[in-house]
Amino acid sequence: MTKHFMPRASLAALLAARPAGIVGSVRSEANVDAAKLEKLLGDVKSELTRVGDEVKKTAEQALQQAKDAGKTSDEVKSKADELLTAQSKLNDAQKKIEGKIEQLETRNTDLEQRLAARRGGGGNDGAKSLGQMVCESDDVKNFVAKSGAKGTIRVTVQNAITSATGSAGDLITPQRDTEIVGIPRRQMTIRQLLSVGRTISNSIEYARMVARTNNAAVVAENTLKAESGYTWEPRDAPVRTIAHWVPVSRNAMDDIPQLQGEIDGELRYGLDLVEENEILKGDGTGQHLLGLVPEATAYSPAFAPADETDIDTLRLALLQASLAEYPADGMVLHPTRWAKIELTKDAQLRYVFANVIQMAGPQLWGRPVIATQAMDEDEFLTGAFRVAAKIYDRMDTEVLISSEDRDNFVKNMLTVRGEKRLALAVKRPAALVTGAFNG
Repeated sequence: MTKHFMPRASLAALLAARPAGIVGSVRSEANVDAAKLEKLLGDVKSELTRVGDEVKKTAEQALQQAKDAGKTSDEVKSKADELLTAQSKLNDAQKKIEGKIEQLETRNTDLEQRLAARRGGGGNDGAKSLGQMVCESDDVKNFVAKSGAKGTIRVTVQNAITSATGSAGDLITPQRDTEIVGIPRRQMTIRQLLSVGRTISNSIEYARMVARTNNAAVVAENTLKAESGYTWEPRDAPVRTIAHWVPVSRNAMDDIPQLQGEIDGELRYGLDLVEENEILKGDGTGQHLLGLVPEATAYSPAFAPADETDIDTLRLALLQASLAEYPADGMVLHPTRWAKIELTKDAQLRYVFANVIQMAGPQLWGRPVIATQAMDEDEFLTGAFRVAAKIYDRMDTEVLISSEDRDNFVKNMLTVRGEKRLALAVKRPAALVTGAFNG
């Protein structure tokens, strides 16, 4: 049996001539002209044809060996692998050259179209350079002829590129600011005045003393001692739930990255806003909290000063809390009322107490002032807030997203719910004093 093999020298020459020079040319000759690229493409195609013939011969040889000997020799396998590798690289080289030629043709076409547009417009409609417009201007020609180019002349620019529609205006794209501008949010302040704890139940029960009979006295030896009496009453503060929800499409949630955070913030703010109003003025009916103002002691001044002002009223309220053995640690007013107090002037138009450049926070009679629109303008609340009441958090603010709500699943909708639970116990009403201003 005779075996036919390609000589090693021939194979080496083939591999050396394969795409080494050709592929390298494509990478390094980025600026060759179309004629050279066409010639290079022809060389690659010729080499591809020759390698293809060699691949075909090698395949036939491998089939013949498999038929005669039952297997293909390692040399034939190796040669086949090398030829196929060479063929693959030549194909890649051909694609790169064809792509380069296409780019050159496209570039030439664009240049031809631009030149044709400049030549074919009649010479008046196309955009001209500033020098062309000056040279061709009849006003300039007349000016030079009459005055010898002495003086000043105005030349109007025609067909200038501007940002107007029809010129370069359509190329201008607006810049997108990703910040979402929302509605202002009130700053929450009342919770910070109170003591805060936690609970694992749905109700807070405690005992509050309502009467004290103190008959303590000095006594002689071996005599009957005096009897005192105390009365407590049970009190409870139920845990209340504050919640709300908003529907939103799944597509909007996926397509707008900031949307989830924005909705989360709005839901939390809504809960905090209602919580502050409930802590301050909840009436205790239904599912409402029983707030500070309804539980506070009514304003009852120890004396009535002449020409009582708002400043006097607040000082007397502080005195009332102190006489109840609960020295006040702050006061809550409406911002407008607080501004009126700060602007109080004497007969010489000097501010009574306000220091317009003070660095500390707002204070009156040595106590911090909390200005919030949760209070009505004509009312006030003062007292020892920390000992007067306590908040019990049952569940911190929770924001959940679900598709399992009614027909959300089939509509590709989501429900986003915000919820929190808390109880408020005003244990010492005498520590709080509330009332209305005179004017």
